Order: sequence, then C-alpha cells, then structure tokens
Amino acid sequence: MRNRAALLAGVAAIALTATADAKPFRYATSGDLLGLDPHLNNEALTNGFKGNVYEGLVTRSPDLKLEPGLATSWTQTGPTTWRFTLRKGVTFHDGSPFTAADVAFSVRRFNHPNSTMAPAAPGIEAATAIDDSTVEIRTKAPDPVVLQGLPFLFVMSKAWSEKNASADPASGANPTSHANLNANGTGPFKVTGRVPDQQTTLAPHAGWWGKPAHNLTEVTFRPIKADATRLAAIVSGEIDMMFPVAPQDVQRLSSTAGVRILTGQGVMTVFFGLDQGRAELLDMPGTGKNPLKDKRVRQAMYQAIDMDTIARVIMRGAATPTGLLIGPGIEGFDAELNKRYPFDPDGAKKLMVEAGYPNGFPITLDCPNDRYVNDEALCQAVVPMLARIGVQVKLNAQTKALHFAKAGKPGNYNTSMYMLGWIPGTFDAHHVLVNLMTEGGIWNAGMYKNPRVEELTKAVGVEMDPVKRRAMMQEALKIHKDDFGHIPLQQQATVWAARDSVASIRQSPLDFVYLKDVMMK
Repeated sequence: MRNRAALLAGVAAIALTATADAKPFRYATSGDLLGLDPHLNNEALTNGFKGNVYEGLVTRSPDLKLEPGLATSWTQTGPTTWRFTLRKGVTFHDGSPFTAADVAFSVRRFNHPNSTMAPAAPGIEAATAIDDSTVEIRTKAPDPVVLQGLPFLFVMSKAWSEKNASADPASGANPTSHANLNANGTGPFKVTGRVPDQQTTLAPHAGWWGKPAHNLTEVTFRPIKADATRLAAIVSGEIDMMFPVAPQDVQRLSSTAGVRILTGQGVMTVFFGLDQGRAELLDMPGTGKNPLKDKRVRQAMYQAIDMDTIARVIMRGAATPTGLLIGPGIEGFDAELNKRYPFDPDGAKKLMVEAGYPNGFPITLDCPNDRYVNDEALCQAVVPMLARIGVQVKLNAQTKALHFAKAGKPGNYNTSMYMLGWIPGTFDAHHVLVNLMTEGGIWNAGMYKNPRVEELTKAVGVEMDPVKRRAMMQEALKIHKDDFGHIPLQQQATVWAARDSVASIRQSPLDFVYLKDVMMK
C-alpha cells in the first residue's frame, strides 16, 4: 500500500488522440444508484454519480485536492464562522439562478433528521445568506475539517424543491419522492431519464459555469450485476467502460483487443460489523444471550478468518488485508496499528470455550452481492472458516438496496453481522470515529460503544492542533482495535476496464466517474 503522496500521484488515466466529434458514453457498474436526492443515500457509487449533477461550495478533483466549486473563495471570520463568496452567473438545470438562499436552504436540508449525508460534515450548524452572492456558515464548535466535508454538501434549488414537495428529504430506503427520482442541480450534467435498476441517462448542461474537457452528447449509466455479463458487455462493445473488474477477469480483459485495464489504489475499507448492543442476539430468540457482547467471542471470530488466503484466492491480489477501518492516505493512519492480529483458529477455539460457547452459536451474515469487489464470494469464504470454531453462519446475500436498509439509521438496525465498506469523506479518521464507532453513529449498526472512544471523538472534533488531533485519533483507533469493535477485512483496489473508444478518462481512488473529463474518440 502506498502513502498519501503516492496515492494522489497514482490517479490512473488513459489519454489517446481525441477528436472534436461529440459522442455518447455508456458505462456500467455492479449495482444501481440508490436514488438522486442529494441529501439521501450516502453511498459511494451514488455520491460519485450525484457529483456530476449537483455541486458543493467546494469540490474535490480526481486526485483528491480541494478546489473552488460554487464558491470562488472563503475565509474564516471567527472560530466558528466561515464566509463564502459565491460564483456569479450560475444557473440550475431548469434555468433558474443560483443564490445564497439556495445554499442556506441546502444546509438546513443537509442537517435534516432524514438526511444521511450530514455525517460528511457533522460540525455544520447553519447557514445565513448575507446577500445573493455571500453566505456565512456556522459550525457548532471550532471544526478542523469543515472544508473537507463540503464537497458532499450538494446544493439544491430552494424554489424547485418547495415546488415539488421536496423541501425535506423523504424517509425510508429508496423513497419515491420527486427529488429521489428527478434532479435539478448546477453541475455539468443534467438527468434526462431514469428507470431504477435499468438505466439513467444524462446530457451536458449547456449553461454550466465551468469549461468541460469532454465531448459527450449523452451519457447512459447501467447497473449490470453479474460480473460475467459486465465482462461480455465491455468485450462486445455494448458499453464503453465498466467497473469494478472482478479479479478473475483482469487477465482476460488485459489480453482482449480494444480493451484496457485501469488500476489504482482505493481508499475504501471493507469490514464486518457485529451486534454488540442487543441483550439477545436476533438469531438466538428466547435464550436471553448475545455472544457478540463478549470481547473473547469477537476476537475468536476475527482470528478465525484467514485474510491472507482470501486476499490471494478470492481477491487475487486486488486488495490488501487491514487491521484498521482506515487505510493509507487517511489522516490518523498508523502503519503499526494497521497490522492485523494473527490468523489463529486454534486460539479462537480456546476463546470460544472460555466465553462459554464451546459448541458455538447461530448467526446471520448480511452481505451485499452487487456493491464491493467479490463481496458475496468473500462472505461465502468466511462461512466455513467460522464454522471451524462452531459459529454457524447463515449467509444472507442480497442486492445493496435491501442490504443497506438492514444496516440503516440508528434505531432501525435489523442485523447481527454485516459487511460494509467505508470511505472517510473528509479523508480524516474523525469521520470514521463519528460514523462507525460512537453511539448514534449513522452506520454504527453493531452499536459499538466505548466511553473513552466517545470522549476522544468529541475532543478530536474541536482540536485545531494537528499533532494533538493525530495522537487522540490513534489512541481511539487502538482502543477500538483492542476491543475488536469490528472485524476489518481489506482495502480494495480500484480496477476499471475501458474500450479504446474512450480517448481519455480519469480514475479516482474514490471510484468516482468524473464525466466532465471523459473524452471519446
């Protein structure tokens, strides 16, 4: 794994001689968008797609650098206040002008209880329009990473939202609200059609304020769940680009005429969460027991999983086993802490006996089958490993929309053990602490809690000294690791395939497709 400098320098790209002729672009991935509402569906694929349609005050380039977006400049006017000068002449896709009132409205909507995007910038309290081109954002306390989260604070049209009964985000998984099925952003592309689970089409926004590098007339995005079907589509020319490429397909596509592979280091960590909150495990009704509340059981399950074999056989080298829920390139990362506890099935059996479960117990493993690289195959590989220590796993693999609904907002959890992948949107460990490791964390479906981690997370959120922040983050990460609060699995690489019809495309460690940079031959 490379350090952050190498990670940023390693953004993959292909560039051939391009023509000025405008062309359509067709691409696919393993699952559909969860929806179009910019303040719902906090999932990497969906966020990356929305970033072509909606924009924030600040944006992030494919090499992860912060750049001006809807704001041209900003300054901190006090410990908890930031003033932004907005870009003039910007219009939404419906032709209406963009103003500071839209930003203030979007901040309120971003912070709404139904929003799942608020954890991207949890320190933001409110926004006030000073005039049409100036807005002030207030944070709850001094916030050292507020700018890092702003690329995910997408700005909506206040008038359009209110007109279409979308002033607030709808509740529930994949709601059929107007804002979740339609879009009206300021970004370089506008949505022209959407049929969930089939395709979404876009066209360039002729009134976009920027200077696009693309020559696209139309974009078609398709979810193609099966690896073999995606492979056939790229080989036949039915699509121009696809991701992820399953590790077992890399060699074949590398030797296929007219197709090339793009590989980069990703920043997503994939892990298992474990229910430590319920007094009784969902899979053990009537027993009054939850084995996962015992640290020895969690450790046993961790050390029964042979990640080196999974990385070699299932992932074929396209992932790196990890001991933390963050990887290189994330502020707070510590290479020493990232070393995994050893694979030790014999020691795991002894721990199970010590914990009072010599014969193990039943548990359901919730796993997506269309989100992460070889996600279902990885879960299948873990089933016999855990069986060796008596843990009888029932695998529940399903499409990501249903999967994420089981590990959703606090109070709505319906899972005992689950797979999740996480990209810290701020590229800072505090993002992981807040969302995954503290009480009320929006994706803390295992309900992990440690008083010291809670205390450190609050302190990190307002500490402006980077050295002190880093030390506190690493202390919290070590406590969590020693608690076996989650079972970290791997950091996966980003592997795309593109046909030679694609003259240029930039690959981000986030696995985001930046359509404004796509050029077709």
